[in-house]
Amino acid sequence: MKRAVPGLLPRMLLAAVPVVSLGMLGAVPSLVIAFRRRTRADWLGAVLFTALTVGWVLQAVLTPEDTHGWQFATDLLPLSLSTFGAALHCLYVLSVRRPLAGESR
Repeated sequence: MKRAVPGLLPRMLLAAVPVVSLGMLGAVPSLVIAFRRRTRADWLGAVLFTALTVGWVLQAVLTPEDTHGWQFATDLLPLSLSTFGAALHCLYVLSVRRPLAGESR
């Protein structure tokens, strides 16, 4: 069964989920992609973004309220990756379509 790549609007809406939630739902687009395409690489991406989101939440809970310097940078890095990395991953992965076996480009 051939799975079509969704249009631009569904891809943009799915990529907006981590941005709107500020990374709290950063794993959702990767999980949707993994359930849709069912490839090993997509499942690996879903596990990676889920672990990143869980790590970011744990770090946010354990970090003191006032942070400066390198502590602030270590707080900002997982947040940025969970937010913008997940959105970019969603846009890139869903836009790339590999031909199925026996199908020509």
